[in-house]
Amino acid sequence: MRRVLLALRLLLAAVFLYAAYTKLKDPWLLFAMTVDAYQILPHWAVLVVARALPWMELLIGLLLIAGLGLRYVSAAASILLGVFLAIMIRSYAKGMAIDCGCFGPGDVISAKTLARDGLLFGSSLALTVLALLRRVPSREPIAVGLVEAESAES
Repeated sequence: MRRVLLALRLLLAAVFLYAAYTKLKDPWLLFAMTVDAYQILPHWAVLVVARALPWMELLIGLLLIAGLGLRYVSAAASILLGVFLAIMIRSYAKGMAIDCGCFGPGDVISAKTLARDGLLFGSSLALTVLALLRRVPSREPIAVGLVEAESAES
């Protein structure tokens, strides 16, 4: 189970880091145009999302590599990927021939992109479940607990 957890962490970290890189290497207004093409958000929100999302993806990727706060980070990744997938499904169902914006320009929403993002969402959900089920060792060493118990008895 440990190896599966590690593999999922590293896979999703690589995806989030690559997604962040493809957005951060270009001017943010290019990504803003991609976000705006979905026709969901008001103009001010498009600008906020275009500026903040790549940094959020970068942070999630780095935290997944480090394994810090895995329960929270994997849940955040699952929510983010679930929202992305739902928006893409909506756009595909409406027949919108737009870039998904996942990994830079040129990736038009198709059955292939939906399958890829569905697989990523499923992987993220699996990581979240495994992280929640994983036993976290006590942060307190056993010796400290014994010393406190002995001093309480005295």
